[in-house]
Amino acid sequence: MPTTTQPAPTNNSAAVEALGAVYELADVSKIYGSGSTQVRALDSIDLKVAPGEFVAIVGASGSGKTTLLQLLGALDRPTSGRISLRGEDLTTLGDRELTRLRRDTIGFVFQQFNLIPTLTAAGNVEVAIATGKDSAQQRADRVGELLAAVGLAGRANHLPSQMSGGEQQRVAIARALANRPAVLLADEPTGNLDTKTGSEIIDLLNDLVENAGQTIVLITHEPAIAAAAGRTISLKDGHILADSATTSDRGARRRQTLAG
Repeated sequence: MPTTTQPAPTNNSAAVEALGAVYELADVSKIYGSGSTQVRALDSIDLKVAPGEFVAIVGASGSGKTTLLQLLGALDRPTSGRISLRGEDLTTLGDRELTRLRRDTIGFVFQQFNLIPTLTAAGNVEVAIATGKDSAQQRADRVGELLAAVGLAGRANHLPSQMSGGEQQRVAIARALANRPAVLLADEPTGNLDTKTGSEIIDLLNDLVENAGQTIVLITHEPAIAAAAGRTISLKDGHILADSATTSDRGARRRQTLAG
């Protein structure tokens, strides 16, 4: 995977303005139901995410973190407010345009690996590459590059059933990166993994941020996972309770790089 010299900023408004926000949410609310059964899952959220940030969203069940990730992923629409992705207002796009945007601009990683069981690791990655953009050789080269980037160069021809959980999640991450997305959205990516393997996956995500400038927004309920990111946003009852840089060694290095 190609590297970049662009620094990866953290919770820094000047950095967001200088580099241009990947995400910008203004007064975003999401309401389910009506009348006495109305549930306000998100309530007047304002949020900016800069290029190269690793953002962890944390909160108890019902805090709104899954709803927020669905809105960021253009999988749902807000009840009110504005969501822009690289300057493009998602609230004004039709279904076809949103499908195109999800394919070309957003990579998804889930708790369930969602690999196709009859395809090899290489096949699972290649199937995600947008058709018509590359030749067969270019696709093969891209698949090899991605699997090498996640440490699976030697497992390209293995089926999911022949791989460990950690290896399957690495394939899922490679697949999510297939179309060079502007942002990677990860929903509890370590939820089905043991502690050691989960830590390795978080290290991999950190490497993508530090070495490739990848923007990542991750949902987790585990404080230790959140602490590994450069910025943590805590939600409660649909509100942002706290938004701060973490104290992790990696987060500190990114802040030092930005300040320097």
